[in-house]
Amino acid sequence: MSTRQNEFEQIAMPHTRSLLRVARRLVSDPAAAEDLVQETMFLAWRGFHQFQRDTNVRAWLFRILFNAFHAQGRKLRSAPATVPLEAQELRTDSRAHAVAEISQALDELGVEQRTVLLLGVVEGLTCREIADILSVPIGTVMSRLARAREAMRNQLTLKCSAKEAS
Repeated sequence: MSTRQNEFEQIAMPHTRSLLRVARRLVSDPAAAEDLVQETMFLAWRGFHQFQRDTNVRAWLFRILFNAFHAQGRKLRSAPATVPLEAQELRTDSRAHAVAEISQALDELGVEQRTVLLLGVVEGLTCREIADILSVPIGTVMSRLARAREAMRNQLTLKCSAKEAS
């Protein structure tokens, strides 16, 4: 095994789960999400000689992921897949119900808001890192994040109110 391959496996490969988690929220088809991550890792491998060793590898990989996502165009950006759950199933597991409601509210966000929320809240990246990944000003990231949180709050409040009314 070459030194370059060893280094790539040590530096980049541990981040595939994070990449897949975000990719699954960007595209509705699980197979397409896996393809997107595979394309990301392929592009990262091809461009690994350009990676600067003392920089943030996660931010670098997410940047590649979003570039690949945008390059593939609208074919991946179909509406989020929602699976109707039977009321009986929801009553048996209130935690699963809460997770399903949060997931649905997240899917209802626009791709820009969903992206900053996933990168910031789920992946724990800073606003500066997100701005670098998405190539937008930090103020844009902060406003998208604030709007995404507000939209999630509103969606979940409506769902709670509807549940209490029934």
